[in-house]
Amino acid sequence: MMFNRPRPIDVTSRLWRVNETQSDVTGDGPIALLRALIDLGARHKVPLLACSAAGLLAAALYAHSLPPTYQATATLLLEPRQSAASGGEFGAQQTLDLNRADSELQTIRSERLLSAVFESLNLKDDPELGRRQPGLLTRLLSGLPLLAGQRGSQSATVSRVEPGAANTTIELADEADRAAFLSFMSRLNARRVGQSFVIEIEYSSSDPKLPARVANAAVSGYIYQTVAFKEQIARAGTEALQGRLDSLARQVDAAREAMHEGALPAIATPDADARIIGAALPPLGPSAPRKSLIVALGGVLGLLIGFGVVFVRMALDRRVRSAKELAREIEVRCLGSIPDVPGAEGVPWHITSPQQQKFVAAIRDLRTSVEIACTSLRNEKSIVIAIVGWTPGAGVSTLCASLAQLISRGGRHVTLFKAADGEDARASGDNLPAVSLAGAAFAGLMPEQLSFEDVGGVAVLPIHSRDANANLFTDFRNPRVRRIFEAARSRGDVLLDLPALRHSMDALALASYADVVLVVARAGKTTIEEASEAVQLLRRAGANVVGTVINRTRG
Repeated sequence: MMFNRPRPIDVTSRLWRVNETQSDVTGDGPIALLRALIDLGARHKVPLLACSAAGLLAAALYAHSLPPTYQATATLLLEPRQSAASGGEFGAQQTLDLNRADSELQTIRSERLLSAVFESLNLKDDPELGRRQPGLLTRLLSGLPLLAGQRGSQSATVSRVEPGAANTTIELADEADRAAFLSFMSRLNARRVGQSFVIEIEYSSSDPKLPARVANAAVSGYIYQTVAFKEQIARAGTEALQGRLDSLARQVDAAREAMHEGALPAIATPDADARIIGAALPPLGPSAPRKSLIVALGGVLGLLIGFGVVFVRMALDRRVRSAKELAREIEVRCLGSIPDVPGAEGVPWHITSPQQQKFVAAIRDLRTSVEIACTSLRNEKSIVIAIVGWTPGAGVSTLCASLAQLISRGGRHVTLFKAADGEDARASGDNLPAVSLAGAAFAGLMPEQLSFEDVGGVAVLPIHSRDANANLFTDFRNPRVRRIFEAARSRGDVLLDLPALRHSMDALALASYADVVLVVARAGKTTIEEASEAVQLLRRAGANVVGTVINRTRG
C-alpha cells in the first residue's frame, strides 16, 4: 500500500534519508585514529597477519643465525696517592679534577696502551679478530675528513709511559696484524660513569672467557704504566730510598705479570693513581644477540610493512567496498546494500535460512527507499523503474526479478522488461523467446499483440530478440516502444532490467522512459570510476538517476 504523505523516517532507520544530505563528518583525535586502525586491521587481517608472521619468521631466523656475544666489565676508580718522593710538588697531595679524569680516560683508550695489551695476550692470531672486508658504509665513511681527523687525533693521543716502553708497541707493518688490532680496538670500550671518577672498561667477544681477561689486562696495563712512571721518577730522585724503589719495583712486576696473564695484580698497588673497585668476571651468559627483542622488533616491523601494503593497496584499489564509500565518491545517494547470498535468484515464498532472511530484508529496504524517492512522482499512479549496471555480472537481473516479485506479492501488477545478464545479450540470443521488445518494435506490433510470460505473478518480456537483425536495427527511441511502455504502465508498475552500459548503448535509450534510474555497483568488482561514468552517461542522456545500489556485499 502506498502513501501520498509518508511520515518522516526515524533517525534509527536502516534507510538512507533521501531528502537530507549525507554527512561525511567523522570524529577526529587519537581515539578516532585508533578506531580507524582497528577497523582497517579487521578488514585486512589476512595480509597483516601474513606480513607479521613473515617479519617474525625472518627476525627469528636472523636472531638464531647471529653468534653469541659475551661481555665483561672491569671497574677502575681514579684515586691519586701522596708521593713519598722529595720535592715540593711531589710532597703534596695531588688533586684530581674532571679534565684530568678525561685525560686518564684517553690514556686508557690510547693505541700505545691497547697495543701493549694486545701483544701481551697474543691476540693477533685470534681467528675472531681476523681481517674482514669492510662494508660499503664503512668504506664510504672512511673517506670523510671528519672521521679521518678523529682517527688521526686518536693515534696522536699522548699517553704517560716510561721512557723505555717504546719497544712494547706492536709493530703493525703487516696488514693482517693491523686489521686484527683495529678489530680488537672496536670491541673494547672505556667510558666514565656519569661525571664521576669511575671508569668502566668493557670488552665483547664470542669467547666466554676472553672478555674478562682483556678487561682485567687493560686495567693492569694502566696500573703498570702509572706505577712504572713513578718508578722512573723515584730512580731519578737523589733522595729516593731503596725500600721505596723496591716497593715500586714489586708493584711494577705485579702489574706487568697481571697484564700478560689477563688478570689483576696479585699485590696491592697503593702508588697507582687508581684503585680497582671491580674486577671483570667471566660472563654467565651471552649479552648479545638479544633474540627475543629482535623477534619482537621483527614482528612490529612486519606489522608496519603489512599496514604499508594495505595502504598502498587501498590507494591503488578503486573498487567499491561499501555503500558509504560509494555515496561519498560519486556524490549520489546509495539507496540499498544487498548482501551476497549464494544461490539467491529471487524472493522465496518460504525463508529457510538467516542468509535468505537478510537478502529479503535488503530487497524490502530497497523497495521502500525507491518508494520514498518516487513520492512526488507516484500520486497513486504507476511508475517505471530502470536498473542498470556498468558491466555484466553486477546482478541487475536478480535485483530486478526480486524487486518485481516483492512488489507483485504486495498486490500490485508488475511488468518486467528483462535483458540477458551474461557476457552480452547477443551471446545468449538463441535462448531468448520469440516475442521481445526489440522484435515488436522492429515488426511494428501493437501493444495488444504482445504476449507476456507469467513468471511467479510477474509479466516478463525480454528486451532483445532472438533475431539478430531486430537487435541491430531497432531504434528504442521509436514511438512504438513508447506506446508499449505506456500500455504496460497502465496495468501497473514497470521494471526495466537494462543491459550493461559498457557493451550496449541501448540502456541509454531505454533509461529515458523510466521515472527513476538506479545504478548497480557490485562490491569488490565495480570501480568508483565505472560507477561515476555510468551516472554521468545516464544523466547526459536525460535519465533521472536518483541513487545507486551496491550488490553482493560481504560481512
